[in-house]
Amino acid sequence: MNPKVDKDLCISCGLCTEICPDVFELGPDDKATVKDNANLDAECIKEAADSCPTEAIAVD
Repeated sequence: MNPKVDKDLCISCGLCTEICPDVFELGPDDKATVKDNANLDAECIKEAADSCPTEAIAVD
């Protein structure tokens, strides 16, 4: 599982970081990003992607 965040769609709401803090964080630009060496918990990532209000999270 390889999550990616579309920074153009991200509105910096922080919902993904609340749902899946081991994977997502807000970067210096206040946009969500995938942490380096993240614990790629598939269920958590899917919940974050499904909850994103702008569908900014894609999962390969």
